[in-house]
Amino acid sequence: MPLTRSLPAALCITLVALLPAGAQEEAASVPQAASASLTLTLESSGDIERKLALYQCDEGPALTVYYINAAPNFLAIVPVDGQNHVFAAALSASGARYVSGPYEWWSKGGDATLRDLTQDEDAAPLAQCTESSNTP
Repeated sequence: MPLTRSLPAALCITLVALLPAGAQEEAASVPQAASASLTLTLESSGDIERKLALYQCDEGPALTVYYINAAPNFLAIVPVDGQNHVFAAALSASGARYVSGPYEWWSKGGDATLRDLTQDEDAAPLAQCTESSNTP
């Protein structure tokens, strides 16, 4: 069962990302990994909902996706290639469609697809996933 949590009128999201290590020549002057964080404050006239969903994908590891619904802002935090990307809701005829740079995360019912929009329309998706009933 997905975790759903309603919060009062404002929500702060803190994202932490590891930056890749520099070249070997720079190893002496640059730490192996540096971390950075970003805090984003969303205002909403109603409740703010945060939902955690676990997806089992056809190929590759399971994906843990966080949905944040703070009207008029609807976000999904999706891991892509080991990094969390913040996706914003986009126009969709059916289901919930989110985009982040070249990536598209589209969910409908319990199914979801991750695509790289820079690839041809006929290209296979990066991941085809089904929401699991067990969440961490």
